[in-house]
Amino acid sequence: MKFLLLILLNIYIYAQEQQTRIVTLSPAINEIVYALGAGDDVVGNTQYCMYPKAAQSVTKVGGYFSPNLEKILSLQPSIVIMQQNNRKLAGKLEKLGIPTKIIQIDRLPHIKKAILELGSLLHKERKAKEIVSKIDQALADIKGFVKDKKILIVIGHNTSLVKQIFVVGQNLYLDDIINASGNTNALQSKRKGQPILNQENIIATNPDIVILLAHSMHQRGLTSADLIDPWKELPVNAGKSGDIYIIDKEYSGIPSDRLVLFLRDFKEILHAVKNR
Repeated sequence: MKFLLLILLNIYIYAQEQQTRIVTLSPAINEIVYALGAGDDVVGNTQYCMYPKAAQSVTKVGGYFSPNLEKILSLQPSIVIMQQNNRKLAGKLEKLGIPTKIIQIDRLPHIKKAILELGSLLHKERKAKEIVSKIDQALADIKGFVKDKKILIVIGHNTSLVKQIFVVGQNLYLDDIINASGNTNALQSKRKGQPILNQENIIATNPDIVILLAHSMHQRGLTSADLIDPWKELPVNAGKSGDIYIIDKEYSGIPSDRLVLFLRDFKEILHAVKNR
C-alpha cells in the first residue's frame, strides 16, 4: 500500500512539473492560445487581453509595451509567448531559464505561420490547421465583388480630418487583405512606421472606398455620422460616391483567429459597394 502511494505521489509530482503555464504578452497571442484550446494553461497576460471573457480574470503582468518582469517570474511560467517588440525581455527571461517564444504577426502569411507554430508548440496541431483553413476560406470569399478600387483603411475616431489621421500602409496584414480582394491600397508608401496623414495627403490618395476602424466609437459617445460626415466634405471619390464604411468591432485591429470575423465584415462592405 505504501509503495502504491509512493508511485501515485511521484506521478502527481511529475504531472505538476510537466504542467504548461503560459504567459501571453499581447491580445492577439492570447486569443490564438485560447482558440487553440489551451486557455486553461494561461496563467498571465496583459491588461489589454480582454477576449475571451475567461482571459479577463487571468493575472495581469502589465501592458503590451511594459510587461513587469517580476510579475511574470512570480507566475513560474513554463513558456512566455510574445511579439518582436518584447525581444529584450525575452533575452532577460532566457538568462533566468524561462523559455520564450517570439512570433511575428504583422503580415497575413506571418499570422497563419504563427498559428501553426503555436499549434505545434502547444500540441494543438489539428486545431491550428482548422483555424488557418477557415482564414484561407474567408480570404477566398472576399474575391470577385469589386476590383481595381483604391481602398483606404483608417484607424481611429477622427471627427476632423485636418491632421493626425492614422492609416494602413504596406506594413500590415490589412494591406494584404486589400490586395487579396483584387483591389489596391489607396496609400502607396514604403514607410515602415505607422503612416500618419493630414488632409492634403488624404486628398492626394483619392480613395474609392474608405473603411474606418473605430472599435470604441460607442464608448466615446460617437455616432456613425460623426465619423462619416467629414469624409463627405473631401473632394475624393469615396466622398462623392458615399462609399465610406465603419467597422466598430474591437477584433478589427487584432490579428488572431478572429480575423475571419473581420474578413466577413470586409466582404459585406465590398458587397455593398458592388450593389450601390
